[in-house]
Amino acid sequence: MNIFVARLNYDTLESDLRYAFEEFGAVDSVKIIMDRYTGRSKGYGFVEMPNDEDAQAAINNLNDQQLDGRQIVVKKAEPRKSRSRDRGYGGSGGYSGGYSGGGYGGGYGRNY
Repeated sequence: MNIFVARLNYDTLESDLRYAFEEFGAVDSVKIIMDRYTGRSKGYGFVEMPNDEDAQAAINNLNDQQLDGRQIVVKKAEPRKSRSRDRGYGGSGGYSGGYSGGGYGGGYGRNY
């Protein structure tokens, strides 16, 4: 089962999260989501546990509990919704329109 964990302390390490969940059973993977620009934690992550009963026990026992000084939220992760590439900006999925070349419409003190 894939578990979503939110409101993490920005200093919490993946090993800290793994340790908290291993109290309830085997853990396949732990991933804290990092900001690509700052390299800092975004304050949430995911834990994968192979046994659904162990995962549910972890959810029941860790939700609203303190971890590294923060009250965390723990729940079953929902599948990602697919994002459409076409968001109404044009037929190709990107922006349509934009600069078409051809100068700035003449003018700017020119008298021809």
